[in-house]
Amino acid sequence: MSLTPLAAHPSARPTPAFRGRIGRDARSGHYAVPRRYRLHLSLADPDGLRIAVTHSLLGLDQACPVTFLPAVPDCSDGGHSALRPLYDASAHRYQGPALAPVLSDDWSGRIVSTHGPDIARDLARGFGGGRAALYPCGAESQIEAVERMCAQGVEEAAQRAGAAGAADAERSAALDALLATLGTLDRGLGTHTYLISDQISLADVELWAALVRLDTVHRHHLDASAVHRIADHPALWAYARRLAAHPAFGKHLDLDAIDRRHHAGCQGLEAAGAAVQILDWAAHANPGAGGRPQVERP
Repeated sequence: MSLTPLAAHPSARPTPAFRGRIGRDARSGHYAVPRRYRLHLSLADPDGLRIAVTHSLLGLDQACPVTFLPAVPDCSDGGHSALRPLYDASAHRYQGPALAPVLSDDWSGRIVSTHGPDIARDLARGFGGGRAALYPCGAESQIEAVERMCAQGVEEAAQRAGAAGAADAERSAALDALLATLGTLDRGLGTHTYLISDQISLADVELWAALVRLDTVHRHHLDASAVHRIADHPALWAYARRLAAHPAFGKHLDLDAIDRRHHAGCQGLEAAGAAVQILDWAAHANPGAGGRPQVERP
């Protein structure tokens, strides 16, 4: 599936407090060494889910340990108290929230990066030798295009379509933008197994996490008709269902955690779409549990 890079646009991701990179050798300062780095992730957070899936696809359980954090941050500013020592050690008098995800350096006790896409890319490039080519050379612009498409055409459009205080015209335009994006993806996946190549890449991890969030979070603020129109993209949701059955994806799908995080911080009104589940994610993440790959009518 060929994707044209989009113009840069602010995404729904918060501005990262730290954005170091893992290089290829000692001259870079941070370089790939087994067990030097540690991930701190919450599976209820979209970036945390993406990085956890990437980590599993690369088979990095031994090379880069993971500390999993609670679904709902325990600090009033939205941060995690468990991450505060790392933030304090990494920036003098740091005043912001101690947010996840975090890639930390156990050698120095400091943070390398809090930027989700960079962390995933560095894991793939730094530790991915001989493993799945999740971030192949020459595909960088296509993967970045998918990231922006998911941020703008899925995440932001779904948020605006479900915004309680927005005018009807604004919500309608946002829904149209969301459906146009899903339509483009659906047509591409109708003839391709994965987004940009014949195997899983970071583009697929990005899109799958966005689809999980669309069905488990954003649909709660949409009307039932809108959710049924979103569900009417059979190739796209078959793709989401197929990836959910992949062990590296499905084992990290903590639906209860996503729900608790959503309701802990959500200030919007629940709409009729909350009763219309597009996929039975729990069943597809555990194929032996059964379940039907279709919209469940309220």
